[in-house]
Amino acid sequence: MNGTFESIKTIVDGLNNASLDPKAEVVIAPPFPYLSWTKEHVKASNVAVSAQNAYERGDGAYTGEVSVSQLKDVGASWVILGHSERRHVLKETDEFIAAKVKFAIDNGLSVIFCIGETLDERKADKTMAVNQRQIDAVVAKLDKSDWEKVVIAYEPVWAIGTGLAATPEDAQEVHAAIRKYLTEKVDQSVADKTRILYGGSVNGKNAKTFNEKQDVDGYLVGGASLKPEFIDIVNARQ
Repeated sequence: MNGTFESIKTIVDGLNNASLDPKAEVVIAPPFPYLSWTKEHVKASNVAVSAQNAYERGDGAYTGEVSVSQLKDVGASWVILGHSERRHVLKETDEFIAAKVKFAIDNGLSVIFCIGETLDERKADKTMAVNQRQIDAVVAKLDKSDWEKVVIAYEPVWAIGTGLAATPEDAQEVHAAIRKYLTEKVDQSVADKTRILYGGSVNGKNAKTFNEKQDVDGYLVGGASLKPEFIDIVNARQ
């Protein structure tokens, strides 16, 4: 819930004027009021637009919600679902998030599906138990073919906006465990093809440190996406 026309124009202009890694797939997710403007003005062919949330049903009497069809109508091709702030601030359940994931995919959007543990859960050695529980809810809803439209974002809640960050080794360990779990719960081909992003206080300085980790396929960028260093993150694998 950040941004004004002026600040979002600055971000879009920065992307338009930058030399972006042509191999990087970039998805930007402005707040709802700026989705249409962003889609109309971003020029780079490898930059798509995402919404930050969507509802689990079609158009109707759901005041305050935004439908998948409305998001598609203004040019969004992705939606972020299960973000830690939706889970922990707005108290969305695993089952509700899973229903939204399925509805979004069935109706033509790709999904960035967020999972991750809190600091207390990490201290209690529940990291994978939490991630598995959150994944299980989605596995129960999706067909095998649906996974082609899913990117998983592992965002350790304890490393968001705190200045703390998992080490590359921490991230690799969890990402590898997530991929192994997908093998067990879905199958090997889905596990191999599903991209897993790291999303805990990624910035222009630490992004490159994850490059050599086999199971870290990219980044879910928070506060740094509002700053010029976002370009450095996009180009971190060059």
